[in-house]
Amino acid sequence: MSPLPPLVEPAADLTREEVARYSRHLIIPGVGVVGQRRLKNARVLCIGAGGLGSPVLLYLAAAGVGTLGIVEFDDVESSNLQRQVIHGIADVGRPKGESARDTIRGINDNVEVRLHPVRLDPGNAVALFEQYDLILDGTDNFATRYLVNDAAVLAGKPYVWGSIFRFEGQVSVFWEAAPDGRGLNYRDLYPEAPPPGMVPSCAEGGVLGVLCASVGSIMATEAVKLITGIGESLLGRLMIYDALAMSYRTVTLRRDPGRVPVTELVDYESFCGVVPDDGAAALAESTITPTELRRLLESDREIELIDVREPVEWDIVHIEGARLIPKDRILSGEALAELPQHRPIVLHCKTGIRSAEALAVLKEAGFADATHLQGGVLAWAQQVDPSLPVY
Repeated sequence: MSPLPPLVEPAADLTREEVARYSRHLIIPGVGVVGQRRLKNARVLCIGAGGLGSPVLLYLAAAGVGTLGIVEFDDVESSNLQRQVIHGIADVGRPKGESARDTIRGINDNVEVRLHPVRLDPGNAVALFEQYDLILDGTDNFATRYLVNDAAVLAGKPYVWGSIFRFEGQVSVFWEAAPDGRGLNYRDLYPEAPPPGMVPSCAEGGVLGVLCASVGSIMATEAVKLITGIGESLLGRLMIYDALAMSYRTVTLRRDPGRVPVTELVDYESFCGVVPDDGAAALAESTITPTELRRLLESDREIELIDVREPVEWDIVHIEGARLIPKDRILSGEALAELPQHRPIVLHCKTGIRSAEALAVLKEAGFADATHLQGGVLAWAQQVDPSLPVY
């Protein structure tokens, strides 16, 4: 398949200092001086400065992309440092956008960094995307992914998408308005969002830190190719990387003939059903706070405290007196016979998402006196027992 046309027009001539800095690019056939001038003129927006945003921003800054925008409203946490290499120990507690900007300036002070410390939403996404040539999305939730996709369609912009989980990564390029009828968007890959809880986030399931470098570097490579018009992009292909097998494979993507055109932005939290309907109904009247659980444990009342996380999470931290029954055993019905029918059951997980799903199953099975812990083990450690480690 022929290369896509260059996304960006060349900037003015390179300075003497820029020629020296980018000399290893300038001598590559296909990039050369004109390609470097296109990079200099490019405006790239990165959604997030986390696991994938870190290597993407570092390498695009080093490559000489003239303007980098960063959409990021979170602060740096110590748990980020295992994979988010654009931040350091001294940045813990700082806004991620500011930390990323300072690191970028230390690599290439010719790059203009524009910070957008806001939560991307249907009210700001299209107008923001229209300010840039290319979008890069490495977010870790389906609601934001669909929002990025639909806003990019409405703004007429291409974007590079990446995803990581545990030992596996995926990358593709989506561009509804691509020339020669080659346009595809994220809804051709995922016409509908998976059921809530089906695909855990990295915070729930973990991710190998160095996986971010592998996937992020591919995303940055695709960005350079699109900007300069070289090579064959991943438009129309999904690249899948398995770090354990050390294998790369690509799958051909095709337009979904039943896909409804994107004409407006919607409520993406509702579209993706952040909490399942049955889980939400169970939550409404069956949630207790960490303080309430502490009082319950200190009373003479006999309760069954069930931890629905995975064994590796239990090994990190658990509440004294709890019993481990992983969520999947409850959802399959396998573990229901192990639960008492005639005394209160309190479920908990890391943050409350998985325990809500398990609670819905228990309610459906007739366990009337079942509740779950609001905020999970993290909330318990923050509000009741600060001596416990968090992850």
